[in-house]
Amino acid sequence: MILVMDVGNTNIKIGLYGNDNKLKNTWRIATNFQKTADEYGMTLINLFTTVGVKFSDIDGIIISSVAPTLNYTLEHTCRYYMKQPIFVGPGIKTGINIKYTNPAEVGADRIVSAVAAYKLYGGPVIVIDFGTATTFGVVSAQGEFLGGAIAPGIKSSMEAMVNTAAKLPRIELVKPQSVINRTTVSNMQSGVVYGFIGMVDNMIARIRKEINAPDCNVIATGGMSVLVSSEVKAIKTIDRALTIKGLKILYDMNVSETKEI
Repeated sequence: MILVMDVGNTNIKIGLYGNDNKLKNTWRIATNFQKTADEYGMTLINLFTTVGVKFSDIDGIIISSVAPTLNYTLEHTCRYYMKQPIFVGPGIKTGINIKYTNPAEVGADRIVSAVAAYKLYGGPVIVIDFGTATTFGVVSAQGEFLGGAIAPGIKSSMEAMVNTAAKLPRIELVKPQSVINRTTVSNMQSGVVYGFIGMVDNMIARIRKEINAPDCNVIATGGMSVLVSSEVKAIKTIDRALTIKGLKILYDMNVSETKEI
């Protein structure tokens, strides 16, 4: 079995692939910078036990991370309990040409999502990840990662508003039925949700114009993708397991190359 882990600032997405190359299980746990390697090991033991998997069943591990201070801890967890993981970073084979001025600056999660979107859905393609930040990644028809844009995340925007405006309460992030509302809570929900819908619509239109691809495919992923994507007509596909799938693609690509060498 292959263990894949996508380490974000808020959550760690975990996936297990069986020997038939099919995704068997997925989990999401909180990113905790205070946890030790052993504590993460115990968390994995508990998750694996629920589906009848042992550490000895794991044949390989690949990790993408945007939390570098946690990398050593997770590497130690994997190496001690299972085996040495592959980290997505400089030097790893991706199958796409990264056109960033400094490719090392690109977040590992953005590369993984771009690889998955291009391999699974073709190009040109726009990948929108609704996570702690809202990221836009663009891959050309030739498989070039052209870059993109980074905007605040929906939850982080809400938190910023609540923390800086004394009279605004913390609210549930749901989409109200109308834009014009008559309570403070529904006003906040409208501003955040419909505001983001407008931002996403505008960004997609501008990206399509810049790359001269008016019908460019758009893939949404991330925890908040369903909330916004239903109102954005350009988004035809929501794939919340996109990074998990991309990690498996990268694992196969790099393990195969290692074996050939």
